[in-house]
Amino acid sequence: QVQLVESGGGLVQAGGSLRLSCTASGPTLSWDRMGWFRQAPGKEREFVGHIIWSSGSIYYVNSVKGRFTISRDNAKSTMYLQMNSLKPEDTAIYYCAVDIQSGSFDYWGQGTQVTVSS
Repeated sequence: QVQLVESGGGLVQAGGSLRLSCTASGPTLSWDRMGWFRQAPGKEREFVGHIIWSSGSIYYVNSVKGRFTISRDNAKSTMYLQMNSLKPEDTAIYYCAVDIQSGSFDYWGQGTQVTVSS
């Protein structure tokens, strides 16, 4: 009951930065978590991090801690992923997803491609 659209992907050299956006639209605009996932070529989908919407509490996997920052704009129903110090291994399609208080991410965006060249 929510539509998600990612944007901000592109091609960047190693060490560079990108900021991804994920904007939600109705009818449901209330949820427990919004999260970021990525899927690299030939790899399974990987969890990156999430933000608990009500509290703003954020979790990251170890591989991106210190480099990636999740933030939100509640008024715009938008979650961001600021990615710094990008590495070639960050190359993937990045997806946002929503957990509407169910314990699972049931709604997904179409993804945005991030390519990091060496």
